[in-house]
Amino acid sequence: MQRGSAHADDLLRGRQVSALVPADRNLATALVLGVLRWQLWLDQQIRAHLDRPKAKLEPEVEIALRLGAYQLLHLDRVPAHAAIDESVELVKQAGHRFASGMVNAVLRKLARQRNESGAEAGAERLESAFEAYPAWMVERWIASYGEDAARAICRHGQAQPEPVVRVESAEVAEALARSGIELVPGTLLACARQVKTGDVTASAAWREGRVRLQDEGSQLIAELAAANLNRGPGNILDACAAPGGKTRILLERLPQARIVACEASAKRLALMRERLAAYAERVEFVHADAAVFEEEKKFDLALVDVPCSGTGTLGRNPEIRHRLKMEDLARHAERQRAILRAVLGAMRPGGLAIYSTCSLEPEENEQVVAAMLAQAPEARQVSLAARIELLAEKGILAGDGAEKLRAWLTPAGALRLLPGAAQTDGFFVALIEKRT
Repeated sequence: MQRGSAHADDLLRGRQVSALVPADRNLATALVLGVLRWQLWLDQQIRAHLDRPKAKLEPEVEIALRLGAYQLLHLDRVPAHAAIDESVELVKQAGHRFASGMVNAVLRKLARQRNESGAEAGAERLESAFEAYPAWMVERWIASYGEDAARAICRHGQAQPEPVVRVESAEVAEALARSGIELVPGTLLACARQVKTGDVTASAAWREGRVRLQDEGSQLIAELAAANLNRGPGNILDACAAPGGKTRILLERLPQARIVACEASAKRLALMRERLAAYAERVEFVHADAAVFEEEKKFDLALVDVPCSGTGTLGRNPEIRHRLKMEDLARHAERQRAILRAVLGAMRPGGLAIYSTCSLEPEENEQVVAAMLAQAPEARQVSLAARIELLAEKGILAGDGAEKLRAWLTPAGALRLLPGAAQTDGFFVALIEKRT
């Protein structure tokens, strides 16, 4: 993974990991994601014990050191000798026997560090969350949201998010409970449940397609799109549709609507077609780049969930922090503006577009919307407040969900979910109307 471009999530679902027994599979997942989350901080701890702190290490040696350091400093149940011995053996197997003594010595120093830190270690790690992110990211979040919010974002990204499922009925919830799966209510949506214990994917409800995993914030975007204030829209464009979770919610909430699901990746589109086979008569699957979509004045509603930097998903996708560069944001924003312009051209007068990202960065959010509005006098931004109230009236929101969402509206009426405040991934959502 350090040498390639594959995502950790895809690799951890691959054939080799899937073939492991559950205990080993869970440990492999915890180690890979944990090291990715804490890599920058781990490197600081490791380098402090090298004779030459700035020395270049072979990738296999560096990875073995990180794996050992993570187990020593974060996993209390792993015996120190086991973590050290395994890392030393990994280095030897990779053909770097000459480095095994150095790896052994560094990890033994870290083991002593753990013993000396004792109960204070956990608190120190929590305070060091800032150090687990590139400085440029942290500085931007402090500038945009303040130090407290930035610290909460960083802390949220240092833990594996609890799985969230969409449960449409009490019957399904009861079936999951009988399968030994413990669920607790979601924080925003009535049909969302957090999974506390158990494997949903091993249940009969999962095999039958009656329950699905989907972040609560992701579900909310589709609910906001479907919360039509007047009569239900007839033609919907899902501009960047894969993997199809939001498309399915639109199909469920708007049973009279027809949807054009547009996706630039042929592979992702094929998987989406398979997932939504039960709705085939109501969905047209189109292999196309939404940035050059050429339909004109056809759609009443568009969901524009654009590709983005993904900085709102760093708990779920920790490797993003190591790959993303600040200059990448301008490239993402250029494509996002192109997609939004193309979608606006495909909408009928009076049509509405939900623009969303899973990014925390203004360049991909407010600035994209502002740039589009400056170039398109026929468009205006509309507050999401009325849609939030409608979701509350319909019972789609949970408990104090409406109150929370109102508090997270921006002055322009867009919705911002920040990790650490909302118990979801980070999202930005704006509503745009085409007037003429």
